[in-house]
Amino acid sequence: MKKVLIGTIAAATLAAQPALAQELRVGVQNMNNYLDPGSDHSNAGSQYYYNSFDTLIDRDHDGSGDFAPGLATDWEIVSPQMIEFTLREGVKFHDGSEMTPEDVVFSLNRMFSPTYPPYLVRKRDRLGNFTRAEATEEGKVRVYTAKPEPIFETLLSMQQTMIVPKDYLRGLTGHPEVDEVSDYEAFGLAPVGTGPYRIAEFVPGERIVYERFDDFWGEPAPYERVIASRIPETVSRVTALRSGEVDMITNLAPDQLDLVDDDPSLKTAGSVTPLFHVMIMNVNHPELEDPRIRRALSLAIDRDLLNESLWGGMADVPSTHTMQEFGELYMPELETFRHDPEEARRLLDEAGYDGTTITYDTHSAYYTNGLMAAQAIMEMWDAVGVNGEINVIESWTGCTPELMTRNWSNPMYFADPFGSFGVMWGPDGPSESCDRFNTDEAYQETWERFRFSDSVEERRSAYAELMERIEQDPPVLPLYRPYEAWGMREGIDWQPLPSHIPYVLDFRAGRITPASN
Repeated sequence: MKKVLIGTIAAATLAAQPALAQELRVGVQNMNNYLDPGSDHSNAGSQYYYNSFDTLIDRDHDGSGDFAPGLATDWEIVSPQMIEFTLREGVKFHDGSEMTPEDVVFSLNRMFSPTYPPYLVRKRDRLGNFTRAEATEEGKVRVYTAKPEPIFETLLSMQQTMIVPKDYLRGLTGHPEVDEVSDYEAFGLAPVGTGPYRIAEFVPGERIVYERFDDFWGEPAPYERVIASRIPETVSRVTALRSGEVDMITNLAPDQLDLVDDDPSLKTAGSVTPLFHVMIMNVNHPELEDPRIRRALSLAIDRDLLNESLWGGMADVPSTHTMQEFGELYMPELETFRHDPEEARRLLDEAGYDGTTITYDTHSAYYTNGLMAAQAIMEMWDAVGVNGEINVIESWTGCTPELMTRNWSNPMYFADPFGSFGVMWGPDGPSESCDRFNTDEAYQETWERFRFSDSVEERRSAYAELMERIEQDPPVLPLYRPYEAWGMREGIDWQPLPSHIPYVLDFRAGRITPASN
């Protein structure tokens, strides 16, 4: 039995409370058409939730990244299949209601036993082992799993387990004692959480206005008001920053860094992001069913050259699907992906490739450098004899049978290989569900050992076997971990924090120092 007792250590551990500021204006590249932390796992949407919602377990985002109290003050792993939480008292939702054990149970069970179709996807790709949450007579909450769970705390600290108000959500439409699809859809347009900022205004796809929530259980938000406005083009965001229209911008491309840094009133902050830009390949497309074709497409791509030409060498090119954030499961010694144009030509000849056009789908602006990477990849394919063609699209094509290849991202949704590779490429995950990837009995057996073993060495061994399978029959090539940068006024002190999932705009107390007016 494992015991974790953190007591009442609050987020209020900073020695001094800085003066509170009035307003922060942020120019963002992308914004969703809804805000629901349970259903969303997009890079665009994940920027916004941490300011307005809380999980039972948080992280020490300022330091070690260790687990820390959130809406639970302590917890105990009672058995390999049950964890028990003691809830923080006096927590208020943004609608003024007080958080109860029933709200917590409702929030978790809406994900563990979903009736709303988008939640079914999240249940399948990351929460499938959880069976139910229930409240005890003492006001605690217990969470149960079907199999022994080796990463309880990791999974219960992620975005999809953020806590929402039961009565508010159910009362949005229809019968007030039943959670209906229309309730969840309405919640995505008028979300309510427990975080330091309430969402005062949301214009889907265009603007979010946060306001400081005075009844927040932790330290007060440093800004009275934060306005995030969508400015899709990089040059336009830079112009808005330099002109004073906004105080901060996201997704600053490497070739734009000097435009900001050369202005003495501005500065940049950036890091290699815990996310891979990837090329995915539809293993079930008739022209790509032969794994030799897909291996050739992968081997033809010089990822180091992409890094140098597009990112100035600031991105990180992986040898396999691994990240330092995985801790004991970080495995850079594996060499799953490499550049070998001669081997690519040999495989194409061996497979009898006849010059068929292979399309590569990309959005024009969703990924930083996404279109330029696609153009460079076409040249690399051409060099080994592949007839490639870019298909610029404005919608997601990953679930269409016509898909051949396209760019995508594999974020680190939580700090474990399951939270990056596993979410995307596990059995019944989004890739297999979209019929562009297949698992068989051998893959599933290896996956089970990787996912559920309580031995780190067994998990490492199983993961190495999965990477060998991916090398021989590839559905994906991680191109790089991009270097993402943000621009801001000189007086603002803010950095992306590695213990967050990618792109989170964390404007909580202690995470950002406002500029003096």
